[in-house]
Amino acid sequence: MDFQDSEGYALVTGGTGGIGSAVCRLLGEQGSKVAFTYFQNEEAAEELEATLDSLETAPFSRPLDLRNADAISSFVDFLEEKGGIHTLVHTVGPQVPQTHLSKVSPALFKEHAELEINGFFNTVQAVLPCLRASKGSIVAVTSAATDRYPIRDGLSAGPKAAVEMLIRGLAAEEGKYGVRANAVGPGMLSDGMAEDLIAKGEYSQQDLDIATKNIPLSRFGKASDVAEAVCFLASKRANYISGQILNIDGGYTA
Repeated sequence: MDFQDSEGYALVTGGTGGIGSAVCRLLGEQGSKVAFTYFQNEEAAEELEATLDSLETAPFSRPLDLRNADAISSFVDFLEEKGGIHTLVHTVGPQVPQTHLSKVSPALFKEHAELEINGFFNTVQAVLPCLRASKGSIVAVTSAATDRYPIRDGLSAGPKAAVEMLIRGLAAEEGKYGVRANAVGPGMLSDGMAEDLIAKGEYSQQDLDIATKNIPLSRFGKASDVAEAVCFLASKRANYISGQILNIDGGYTA
């Protein structure tokens, strides 16, 4: 129960995604109150909130476009009235078409960059005063692709690399306030967004076979593997870890 003594909420962006929902559930199981944002999937949000309610986490959720800084600030103000925020976990990431950078239009790149980079920055700016007060933690979910680039993944890896640099900057600048910042970089997963991409044919069987051969553990991970790393980094067990990128990739980036 790593968070049973933590006052306030853990705020998870992208809570209805595969990784986001796994993080929310594990935070709740470890004793934290949980609030989460989602984009449009109201049915999944209701199901997750019911699960969190059964864990007695006093959950709150809100549909948000993280490009809207005012909307984020409004939700953060609401949570501040409910006891504050001790952790921010950023898991937002759109489904990204697997395509060569030469085939990505400037408009599409701008759309993804605004959602991933600006969305993260907007959220951090709103939450930082709460985290300074609680001496809390930021954990961003990025990608192992920023360390070992897989062909056709630039639309995802590029913006996430920017988020990782922001994490390092936050660790350097906010440490004097007791705030820690880290990132977790998932490799290939068998569930969540990766499962959807496989179902849509974005990866051929040959692609999957090659990916498996490139992983020393010879298997894909799960969203729950990522959630375990996120919750560790957010907890007091990691209270001297800041500015780090922890890849959860079965050895892919070794």
